[in-house]
Amino acid sequence: MRLVIARCQVDYVGRLTAHLPPARRLLLVKSDGSVSVHADDRAYKPLNWMSPPCWMTETTEGETIKWVVTNKAGEELRITIDGVELDSSHELGIDPGLVKDGVESHLQELLAEHVETLGTGYTLVRREYMTAIGPVDLLCRNADGGTVAVEIKRRGEIDGVEQLTRYLELLNRDPVLSPVSGVFAAQVIKPQAKTLAVDRGIRCVTLDYDVLRGTESTEFRLF
Repeated sequence: MRLVIARCQVDYVGRLTAHLPPARRLLLVKSDGSVSVHADDRAYKPLNWMSPPCWMTETTEGETIKWVVTNKAGEELRITIDGVELDSSHELGIDPGLVKDGVESHLQELLAEHVETLGTGYTLVRREYMTAIGPVDLLCRNADGGTVAVEIKRRGEIDGVEQLTRYLELLNRDPVLSPVSGVFAAQVIKPQAKTLAVDRGIRCVTLDYDVLRGTESTEFRLF
């Protein structure tokens, strides 16, 4: 991984255009070729980025460094760099990945086996569908053949919705998969998380662990 802290201007040119005026930022270049631009006011989401497959050219004009990152669709992330404060490279090795707790991991297995729980006509494409920023729990197709990304949690909170939002933003850049919709599935979903999900067009599904396991609830019933 290459880390660069410098004053830079960023322009994204493609299906949409975006401009970041000159400011001090952190630039990350990962081994998979992805490039992302970060500010100091958020925990994880970059200001702009280019996902793999992509390639970067770097040129120097006097004291100015120019990066042009191009993806297979011909879109470009143009970064003009002045006043480099840090430029270092580090070998992180292979990451073992996120280890989920037993219940959450089992929920993913069960939902993959009973994907029709999400809706009539749903089919599973793949579990742990890998992206440049991590694996999507389930990638599915709905009855209309549309791609659906599913994030599974034991407790559905705002950070889970944010995580799924990042996946959707990335997946919708892939013309083979797009348009990609989202499903946020959990045993319990907090009201704030549900409100945020609905606002972002993400459908919420409450999972019954016992029903997915095919066991009866131990709660007392009147009938």
